[in-house]
Amino acid sequence: QVQLEESGGGLVQAGGSLRLSCAASGRASSSYAMGWFRQAPGKERSFVAAITWAGGSTYYADSVKGRFTASRDNAKKTVYLQMSNLKPDDTAVYWCAAGRTGNCYSAATYGYWGQGTQVTVSS
Repeated sequence: QVQLEESGGGLVQAGGSLRLSCAASGRASSSYAMGWFRQAPGKERSFVAAITWAGGSTYYADSVKGRFTASRDNAKKTVYLQMSNLKPDDTAVYWCAAGRTGNCYSAATYGYWGQGTQVTVSS
């Protein structure tokens, strides 16, 4: 199995930045894509961003384009989500996930999930 450990969440003021990290261990595959999802209270879980291990291709939800950047460090088996110009609407629990390359926008693609980390943006 693949284990994902997330870190980097916290409380920031609107307009500030946070960098989330997700370190993979266990039997991670180079064919996997890494996705980021979030869920705010009373809302459904939604796609945020994704990056492929092999080519580093990135994908973003329209709501975060231009503000969030996904990246990877293959040597450290770690992916990152740099979040800038944060808004109160970005407040949510954020999860990283790993799965076989396919439809990276769909949560169903991902079989392994991190524990989640809280991001709170104050106004």
